Amino acid sequence: MAEPRRNISSVDPVWEQIQHEAQQAVKDEPLIGGFVHACILHHKSIEKALSYRIAAKLASNEMSMVVVREIVDEAFAEDPGLVEAARADLVAIYERDPACHRLVQPILYFKGYQAVQAYRVGHHLWMKGKRDLAYFVQMRVSEIFGVDIHPAARIGKGIMIDHAHSIVIGETAVVGDNVSMLHSVTLGGTGKEEEDRHPKIGDGVLIGAGAKVLGNIKVGHCSRIAAGSVVLEEVPPCKTVAGIPAKIVGEAGCDQPSVLMDHMFGSKSV
Repeated sequence: MAEPRRNISSVDPVWEQIQHEAQQAVKDEPLIGGFVHACILHHKSIEKALSYRIAAKLASNEMSMVVVREIVDEAFAEDPGLVEAARADLVAIYERDPACHRLVQPILYFKGYQAVQAYRVGHHLWMKGKRDLAYFVQMRVSEIFGVDIHPAARIGKGIMIDHAHSIVIGETAVVGDNVSMLHSVTLGGTGKEEEDRHPKIGDGVLIGAGAKVLGNIKVGHCSRIAAGSVVLEEVPPCKTVAGIPAKIVGEAGCDQPSVLMDHMFGSKSV
């Protein structure tokens, strides 16, 4: 009798790798066994693990973990793109962050990754017209992670927010795919405008620590914004800007600044 064919669609190598890493972590440090089992090993898929992790973080005396988890589970079921984006973000961090040596790390420990996944749920709620639930998610993400992303903001896939302290992204901001930013970045407005008032960040952009991008301006794809800069005018694609106010100081220096994470002004970018 022929052996039944294996259902290839049921194989998830990313989740299998995460589980393997979690098992090894428990073996190496048994004291974290309960924590790792609760967050990873008790779950059958990455979306179930993320649902648990987000709910554990966002729950409060005002809304229980059970209720928050039901909200997240429903969002994941309604929009598979949320999990697709979560996977892309996970791979982005693993590939770009020198402090990330295992796929399991962002899910367990990295507040930038956790905050972005929670924002994605809030954005889903916003787009479904569940505005107060979306505001609740925004409030809790800000309180727990120090990351304040308006649920109406639009953020692409493959996002890495390193350290993720004091991040602010406004209501009408747009962030493209494969963007990397460090702590204390603001994508904000310049006053009390009520219409489209926040930056539009292209694909592959690298935003340095402490940079402020203000107003309804475009930052071209694969550009670099130096740490501490204040950007008030449009940035052409594939350029490096620096200063207060920021000025063009050279080319981006590479095809994918957000991937290479090179913040130095070398001979290629000056």
